[in-house]
Amino acid sequence: MIEVALLAIALSMDAFAVSIGLGAKQKTTPHALAVKSGVYFGLFQMLMPLIGYLGGKGVLGWIEEYAHWVAFFLLVLIGGKMIYESFSEGIEEDISNITHRVMLVLAIATSIDAMAAGFTLALLEVNPFVACLVIGLTTFVFSWVGVFIGVRSGTWLESKAEFAGGIILVLIGLKILFT
Repeated sequence: MIEVALLAIALSMDAFAVSIGLGAKQKTTPHALAVKSGVYFGLFQMLMPLIGYLGGKGVLGWIEEYAHWVAFFLLVLIGGKMIYESFSEGIEEDISNITHRVMLVLAIATSIDAMAAGFTLALLEVNPFVACLVIGLTTFVFSWVGVFIGVRSGTWLESKAEFAGGIILVLIGLKILFT
């Protein structure tokens, strides 16, 4: 279950970073934005790994012999992408009006990686539904808190959160590969 907790924290870092940026841009009504951010990001981060898990279960029989390598590659690719993105500007920099449509697009964009990471749930000895619930709840909390951090401190923590999430995913990939 430690792997699930670490995976949940790592996957929530994208949403956390975006929530910090949103909070820094939208200092009025932070409570409503925090709930909106938590619900959108948490829901999509819960559903996308489940889709990835179900897809992974479907192909696992074909690639079972190489599954640990596939999981390693996916996690290193996702983690590397997060590390790379931590050095660039966030997508929320250009957003001035945070509508439900904007939140939907941001939620999908930040959870695509979670779908690929959901494949690794097939390799861990955990209940995938419980794991996805943990990922969703963790993301809700990180996103909710991220808005308030952004309101108070601006965006300085945004890239550090993405960087840390990327490192955690790479480490989980290495653990899957070598165990």
